[in-house]
Amino acid sequence: MKLDLRPLLAGDRLLEFDYELHLDIASEDFGSLLYGVDFPSPLKVKGEITNTAGYMRMQASASVDYRAECARCLAPVVGEFTLNLEKTVSTKNMLSDLDESKLDDYAIIEDGYLDVDEQILMQLEMEFPSRFLCKEDCLGLCQRCGKNLNEGPCDCGKDEIDPRLEPLRKILEEMKKKENKNN
Repeated sequence: MKLDLRPLLAGDRLLEFDYELHLDIASEDFGSLLYGVDFPSPLKVKGEITNTAGYMRMQASASVDYRAECARCLAPVVGEFTLNLEKTVSTKNMLSDLDESKLDDYAIIEDGYLDVDEQILMQLEMEFPSRFLCKEDCLGLCQRCGKNLNEGPCDCGKDEIDPRLEPLRKILEEMKKKENKNN
């Protein structure tokens, strides 16, 4: 949503906003942290921009329901994510002398308008978890058979020894034989 800030630039003190934003994450946008997450309802955004003698400050909050997969066992994970955003609002020409690394602290007005969606989506990308767990102590899937270990242990390969450990097993057997001979 682009907010018309010309009234605030002309001296008004407060501009409130409350709207919903539909999150459409493209299936080919693999680089996005939001890729693979389903948002069944729109992002609810609410906030205000205050003008105190030319110093403008934006405070906003947003919340959205999500569905994703557990990173260990692929079980569905459902929840709500909330973020808060506070930024100083300024025109581009007032920030021309500012170091580029500090520009992230500002919401920039262009032609009298502020794109709130851009600010909220950037913050969402930065704060949204990159992976989810169905529970903190999730055991995941068996690497051999794929059984969900949260449902109980699997029966595959219980007696099998990892082939990488076979030389150690042989050394251990030899040590036991020597010990038995000495006793």
